[in-house]
Amino acid sequence: MKNPVNASRWTRRRFVAAVAKTAATAGSLRALGPAFIAAQAAEKSSATPRNKVAILATEVRRYSHAQHFIDRFLEGYGWQGQHHRPAMDLVSLYVDQFPKGDLSRDRERRHGVKIYPTIAEALTSGSSKLAVDGVLIIAEHGRYPRNDKGQTLYPRHRFFKQVIQVFEASGRAVPVFNDKHLSTDWKECAEMVADAKRLGFAFLAGSSLPVTWRIPPTDIPLGTPMAESVCVCYGGIDSYDFHGLETAQCMSERREGGETGVKSVHAVRGAKVWETIAKREPTEQLLFAALARSHTCKAPPGYTVSRPTLEWIRQCCPDAVAYFIEHLDGQRTTMFLLNGLVLDFTYAGLVKTTGEIISCQMHLPMPPRQTTLADFFNPLVHHIEQMVLQRTAPYPAERTLLTSGMTLFAVESLYRGQVPLLTPELKVAYQAPVASTYWRA
Repeated sequence: MKNPVNASRWTRRRFVAAVAKTAATAGSLRALGPAFIAAQAAEKSSATPRNKVAILATEVRRYSHAQHFIDRFLEGYGWQGQHHRPAMDLVSLYVDQFPKGDLSRDRERRHGVKIYPTIAEALTSGSSKLAVDGVLIIAEHGRYPRNDKGQTLYPRHRFFKQVIQVFEASGRAVPVFNDKHLSTDWKECAEMVADAKRLGFAFLAGSSLPVTWRIPPTDIPLGTPMAESVCVCYGGIDSYDFHGLETAQCMSERREGGETGVKSVHAVRGAKVWETIAKREPTEQLLFAALARSHTCKAPPGYTVSRPTLEWIRQCCPDAVAYFIEHLDGQRTTMFLLNGLVLDFTYAGLVKTTGEIISCQMHLPMPPRQTTLADFFNPLVHHIEQMVLQRTAPYPAERTLLTSGMTLFAVESLYRGQVPLLTPELKVAYQAPVASTYWRA
């Protein structure tokens, strides 16, 4: 029997012969040329096919939501201490409007992602059947009509229904993400969630608020008995009010028994805000607890910081808006839009059994303080990626269905003269996921 060590020993003759054989093989590969190399690359890539996604956008301009999503799928983003590239390819776009400063055509030229003239073609890559593994609807920004209530009629529902038509014609469906609230019409909101259940595809919706950083990192333990949640925020009606309601809902949905739905919505502004909370001591207590988490709360002249008072808030916010929401299980949600006092989103919740207050800030730095990166989109894109790969949503679409409904009925309450509205339509019950999804990295 040969000595295995001696058998593997290289002699000078064997070494020269091996080098000659390698050189001959390399020379023959070069002779085959680029076609052979391309074929080998194609064979290698076909062994591990990557998922494909399409983005349907209203417009793509600097700092628009669509730009943030498109650039992250094309260029990657920071995640867990390194630059992460999505494990999927953005292969097609549909763009509804091309304003001055449009960026979509630049992305088409630089990355080869094709802009199709219709939603159906974007989803089928110009064929007759669905050709992607995930769809993102980014129908935020752009020039669209406004109704008498001040709502911008973005085409989210219209885009979604065209996606459904392609799914039905193709005999299969893939995960869908819808940016922000679902529609300005409650029946359309409910129809979107019902379509997802009927066709059996994962449906994720909403904004970055529930998944961005929390300062300090805070969650409500699942099953905690809660009495009330308060959010303090800023911005416009049927716009940032939705963000405020998401801030409260992603916390309060973790209460004992889960979410049961909403019994009534009452929206007020100006003096009525303070008249109402004068009768609700816990609400006032939570308001100040939430303000204590703000990094932007305005102090009186001559001070860098001071303890807020109701009188000072009234001076800063003469047109303050509040939504008072009663849930079917007795839980209360109160949202304050305090333009002139704060420029961030803060939360405070009251534990029913102990009187403990749980509070934090949902960190979402906005202009003029934000960087061009808007990193708070990173965790949202991460969750979209995971949904496409795993074909399951990380949290229920019912959360966005309910927050969309709260927003719509609050706008309606203001429109009708600040009257309370009973909301039997909002009997939306669901359970929060065991694992919270906010960004800890």
